[in-house]
Amino acid sequence: MTAHSTKKHGSLLVKDARTQRRNNAELWFRAYGLTAVIVGILALVVLLVSIFSNGISAFQQTKLMITLELPEAKLDQKGQRDLDVMKKVTTIAYSKILGNGLIDQLDRLGIATDLKDKDVREILSKESAATLRDVVLADPSLIGTTVTMEFLVNGRIDGYFKGRVDRASAELDKNVKPGQLDIADALTEHGLMYTQFNLDFILAPDASDQRPEAAGLGVAILGSIYMMLVVLFVALPVGVAASIYLEEFAPKNRLTDVIEVNISNLAAVPSIVYGILGLAIFINMAQFNQSSPLVGGLVLTLMTLPRIIIPARAALKSVPPSIRDAALGVGASRMQTVFHHVLPLAAPGILTGVIIGLGQALGETAPLLLIGMVAFVREYPAAFTADAGLFGEASTALPVQVFNWTQRADPAFVERASGAIIVLLVFLLIMNALAIFLRRRYERRW
Repeated sequence: MTAHSTKKHGSLLVKDARTQRRNNAELWFRAYGLTAVIVGILALVVLLVSIFSNGISAFQQTKLMITLELPEAKLDQKGQRDLDVMKKVTTIAYSKILGNGLIDQLDRLGIATDLKDKDVREILSKESAATLRDVVLADPSLIGTTVTMEFLVNGRIDGYFKGRVDRASAELDKNVKPGQLDIADALTEHGLMYTQFNLDFILAPDASDQRPEAAGLGVAILGSIYMMLVVLFVALPVGVAASIYLEEFAPKNRLTDVIEVNISNLAAVPSIVYGILGLAIFINMAQFNQSSPLVGGLVLTLMTLPRIIIPARAALKSVPPSIRDAALGVGASRMQTVFHHVLPLAAPGILTGVIIGLGQALGETAPLLLIGMVAFVREYPAAFTADAGLFGEASTALPVQVFNWTQRADPAFVERASGAIIVLLVFLLIMNALAIFLRRRYERRW
């Protein structure tokens, strides 16, 4: 009988040292993962709180109600109500009329001040005179009458009502005086100065560095819409067609392997490289108008194509081969199989990839900066014509407008930039929600 050693095995109900180490490692990994998730959520919360705390006030604006006379002697000396003649009256004249109206209103209300008349007039925004001029030119019958209108106050007074300016900072700021804040408080008590929802922040065009209270996102939103239309109508058919060919029809050889590798590499190329490419091709070679929405849309199309092709191919690949085999088995051609059976089943995934690609393009800034879409655009572009709107006039976009406002010195533009980020986040949220809806609405089970 051969003697041999026997090894005793412990009970399955008792953890040995090796099992304990493995369980401890699993617990540590779970803790690391949970910590990473918590840190990510906290970082997102801090980011959102920072943006909303600085930007939510951009959707409110302080205005002043003034009752004033529109003297015919200064606005239309001949009394002919000829618009060509009336347009020769500059905003300087309207500014004096508006300032005098404010001073007279303070006298009527019994609001005393030691400020000079010039300092009292500076309570109003420099945009107010242009606003009054536009109203008079739109309705010349107002000349010679007394009107009551609301006007923007300057950025410092607006900041006082939003907590951005206080009396301590006013003592050190040459752009505002404590006496102006006293007048603002007195007018507020009479119900003539108030803060209300600022629709013009969404609809109005940009304003100069001296008029932050009048700056709006209207042109930037329109420019982003123009560019997204270009991306949609160019990148969608090209990207989907390329993905269908590569996945369903292209032979599997070295050439297609090279194409697939390069598509994957292009998806990882920094966006600023596409700006250099667009500058060389569309502006220097094709001689398109610089900073037009067409050029911006084409540059974003180049950047978006790989991000559409890759998820579209993944959606086509996810369709079970049995669908193709069944269609071919009943006599369908290869083309009919793809377009009648495979493509409808892959459509939710393709649409999701397209919308996410558009959302990424909407938030891009670097390529647009390189093609010159940082122009100061004071008026809305014209309609879709050869030399205007989509094809010719200079435009800007939401992310570029954010960058532009952060470069300006007035602190009121920081508020505007944060507000623009909120608008951009809302657009991105809507697009991602639409992608989720389309996927769940049209997704088919097999």
